[in-house]
Amino acid sequence: MTALDELRGKYITAVSAAEGEAALEEVRLAALGKKGEISLMMRELGKMDPTERQSFGAALNRLKDEIDTALKARKTALADAALDARLKSEWLDVTLPGRPRALGSIHPVSQVMEELSAIFADLGFAVAEGPQVESDWYNFDALNIPPEHPARQEHDTFFMHRAAGDDRPPHVLRTHTSPVQVRAMLERGAPIRVIAPGRVYRMDMDQTHSPMFHQLEGLAIDRDITMANLKWVLEEFCRAFFEVDKVELRFRASHFPFTEPSAEVDIRCSWAGGQLRIGEGDSWMEILGSGMVHPHVLRSGGIDPDEWQGFAFGMGIDRLAMLKYGIPDLRAFFESDLRWLRHYGFAALDMPELAGGLSR
Repeated sequence: MTALDELRGKYITAVSAAEGEAALEEVRLAALGKKGEISLMMRELGKMDPTERQSFGAALNRLKDEIDTALKARKTALADAALDARLKSEWLDVTLPGRPRALGSIHPVSQVMEELSAIFADLGFAVAEGPQVESDWYNFDALNIPPEHPARQEHDTFFMHRAAGDDRPPHVLRTHTSPVQVRAMLERGAPIRVIAPGRVYRMDMDQTHSPMFHQLEGLAIDRDITMANLKWVLEEFCRAFFEVDKVELRFRASHFPFTEPSAEVDIRCSWAGGQLRIGEGDSWMEILGSGMVHPHVLRSGGIDPDEWQGFAFGMGIDRLAMLKYGIPDLRAFFESDLRWLRHYGFAALDMPELAGGLSR
């Protein structure tokens, strides 16, 4: 029994000295593993005579159980010590007053603008900007909007005041960010990929319309661009923005003066329990307008439509924010209610980026 006493002392001491789970596992393997000392001794029992096997086997089993119990106890002690160290390092006095967000909250419109910029930057689009007070030419003529179009009437558009006898071209508060596309084409030429987010103005005011709102338009021009490229870009955008793995879009023929052909785009969704779910269900929801850039618009931007072609799309930023973050009334965006902003706002330093998640 001297050999068993030596093994007991050897492994009990080794278990007590183990400073981590890795070291403890080495001790277990050396003693109780398939090639461990005690396991090998158990295999030798069959060579002994029955009387010796009975007494030696019982002692060997007791030693095995004793070492196994010591291993488990040491493992528990090491786990408890690690937990204590973690608790001490992560200790927080919950009775202390909370820390106010000194930098305030990011407005949902600003948040969504940043999200859109991050998504389209990943797709190779640059951000273009232009003035909010536009000439009649940039806002209408360059975009193939004829003089008789309803949008050019005062009941739909904010025209800037002109003194009597002023023969300069009329100016308006831009009704869309499409003029930025024309300016970008004139400045950068082709090929080009840009988005134009910003404020726009129209004579509307109800629960879902505001006289000032926010819009984003996109433009991509190259030699071989088709509607298939447009469909892919919009699918990737919807997948990233709504943070879902699957989306299904439906293109419906429509008419916009600045694109031909034109299509309104719907996304498959469901409203089960009053909650919007993108990518599933039997309902469809319109989210944007799109189409291939009209040759007149390309010419206005100084680009030859016989050599280049491209697509454009436009969407309402405020409406996207309402859909994604469950905001019921558009008018609340512009009421300067701090309680509303604290509820729907975002932390100032949480900048959207695709790798970490847009809406953390």
